[in-house]
Amino acid sequence: MYWWRRFDLAEVGEDFDRISALGLETVRFFIDWEAFAPEIDAIDATMCARFMQVLDAAAAAGLRCMPTLFCGHMSGCNWLPAWSLDSQTPHGRFRTISGGAISPYGIGDFYAREDLLVAQELLATTLGNVARGHEALYTWDLGNEFSNLREPASPQDAAAWSARLSAALLASSDAPVTGGIHGEDFSRDRHIRPSSISVPWQIATMHGYPVYSAFARSRTDADVVPFLAELARAFTAKPVLFSELGNPSCPPGTVSPYDRVPLPDEPPVDAKTLPRNAAPYACLTDDEMATYAYAVLDRVQQRGAIGAMWWCYADYDAALATLPPFDLATHEMRFGIVRADGSLKPVALALQRFAREARPVVAPNDAPHNESAFYASLPDGIDAAYREYCQRYDD
Repeated sequence: MYWWRRFDLAEVGEDFDRISALGLETVRFFIDWEAFAPEIDAIDATMCARFMQVLDAAAAAGLRCMPTLFCGHMSGCNWLPAWSLDSQTPHGRFRTISGGAISPYGIGDFYAREDLLVAQELLATTLGNVARGHEALYTWDLGNEFSNLREPASPQDAAAWSARLSAALLASSDAPVTGGIHGEDFSRDRHIRPSSISVPWQIATMHGYPVYSAFARSRTDADVVPFLAELARAFTAKPVLFSELGNPSCPPGTVSPYDRVPLPDEPPVDAKTLPRNAAPYACLTDDEMATYAYAVLDRVQQRGAIGAMWWCYADYDAALATLPPFDLATHEMRFGIVRADGSLKPVALALQRFAREARPVVAPNDAPHNESAFYASLPDGIDAAYREYCQRYDD
């Protein structure tokens, strides 16, 4: 959340070298929208230079990069430049952080408001020109779970936004584009239609977690991710990279108090029923995490995905615990494959083991999903679709 402003190129290079040493290939990182575009019509030259240094460091480590633009939503907060906020729009479910402070406002309609579209085109074109032809650039990601910033007024608005910005990135960088669709775009109608928003993308990307999925059978349910990948593939008719999967780790010596994160409209868990060593959030122990990682990667590869990315690289240092988002979301501190002291967790070795197998991409099975019928069936339809999916593979 703060690395572009507290930039340490040596630390970035050290991280990239460790990632490469594990046999991993691609790194997804986020552009801090406010840092790169402090004004609606200005892009920060220092940040662009740092962006180029990050790409160079990745190339030196033998890695490719997926820069994620317009961030935007990350780890339970919306990180936004002040000029993008709308005083008529409350922040809603997620806190807005702007100018280093909490704002009561949410973002304006960035899918359709012309001044915000022009501003996004400016950032896309500027970074596209900076990165054009760079050996480390794999693909652009339009945003991280962008429907968490604001839902589009219609699927048509979302598709037009994607088409306009994808065209700007392709023209400036000659590199492909994708976008961070996530599980909640499938569990309820957020006016995102994968079939139309993905038209200009070379690949589709998907995010999903059993601890955040009400239909999951448990926090270690290894079929949630391949199920969501199948939906994305069926709806987009594109190859699917599952660009965000993982789980939070339990603090040492604790166990998960429940199988998934309660939804906003669900009652809190009764603390009296929890074991004395219960963690404060749904989580996996180190051994559970390593087992889950290998199981889900095995399934998602065998069922036709072109790749997967683990969220995320490293746990956060305890010194950051009082800063957003960690002040209200302690579980966000512990998603990494590397501990805050730099030591590897067992899940890192599970990822290394899988990477060493160098499995080929396999042709996916034809998925029996119709996008229009699926969205018409929500909110209950995803439960039925998941039961059918599990039965199909259990059989």
